[in-house]
This record gives sequence, structure tokens and C-alpha cells, in this order.
Amino acid sequence: MGVLYDYFATASDEHAAATIDLKGGPAGAEPVSPELQAAIRAGDHEANHRLMRPRVRFSEHGLNVLSVKGIDPVVQMGTLEELLTGVSTDVIFARPRSGLDVAVRDEGERLVLSLTDELQQALVEQAPEQLDAIAVSWSQTEEFWGHGDPEVLADFLRELSQLARHARDRNHRLYCWVCV
Repeated sequence: MGVLYDYFATASDEHAAATIDLKGGPAGAEPVSPELQAAIRAGDHEANHRLMRPRVRFSEHGLNVLSVKGIDPVVQMGTLEELLTGVSTDVIFARPRSGLDVAVRDEGERLVLSLTDELQQALVEQAPEQLDAIAVSWSQTEEFWGHGDPEVLADFLRELSQLARHARDRNHRLYCWVCV
């Protein structure tokens, strides 16, 4: 199944920590339409591709959430922050909010981690065209084994940028709920 990541914004570390025990994580249960289920069962690759496209959505728990697989909030986000800001990952990983454990359950199988304020600000400042260019560079990093899909990563970055703007407008911070 893989590791699930729900990127979300909320007002404080305490609010973020409270998401650790939410059923289905911050995203809750996302219903899949019967038509899409049938298309997937029938082998419609375009339907599978649509399902893989990350989108910010308002969850049943009242949070704006971006759910993905395969994009971790520490190493891959550190590399992204380096590409966006030009600051080395050594400096990024030394920041107090870089991958800060806000909540931990089940011996680390469920986590809520903070993202850096600098990453959030960098995402807010980028135009969609800049994010598309960054996605190409990011897709070729060793964290994606040089084979990330630039189109999927560009979609993810545009959505994450939207989430960052939403957070800024509400004086919130970005977090990631992780389920192994």
C-alpha cells in the first residue's frame, strides 16, 4: 500500500497534534464514485491517472488537505526547499521546525510533522510557471531516483502552493500527517 501523507494547515502545533487520532487522518475517508471504481476495475489507465493527481480538498474533519503517496515531509521537502530557496539542506534540516514531531503514535507508524515556515513562504511566493520548472529539477533528484514524474510533481507543487497561501491567509502553518 505504501506510506500515506496528508499535508494540511492549521493554527498551531496543538491543533496539528490533535489530528493524529482522526479516523482516516486529516483527510478522512475520500469517497470514490462508482463510475471511477468501475473504470479502475476495467483497467482504464486514465482513470487511475486521475486518481493519482493530488488535489487540495476540504475534508470531513474541516481541514484543507492534500493527500499523496511517495512525497515525504522531511527529506523530499528539504530538497524542494533547497531548490526553491537556494539554502543548503544542512541549514534546512537544522531549523527547529524541519520535521518536528508534533505527535507520534504506534511506535512511529503514525506521525504529525511540521514543515518549515521558510518552505511555506517560498511556496507562497512562486508563480505556477516557476513551480513547473522546479518540478522538473526536483523530479531528477536522487530522492526520486532521478525518475520522478515532472507533471505529477508540478500538480502537487501547484496544489501545495495553494495550501500554503490558504495557510498564510489564516495565519496557519503547514503540517504533514504520516501513516506507514
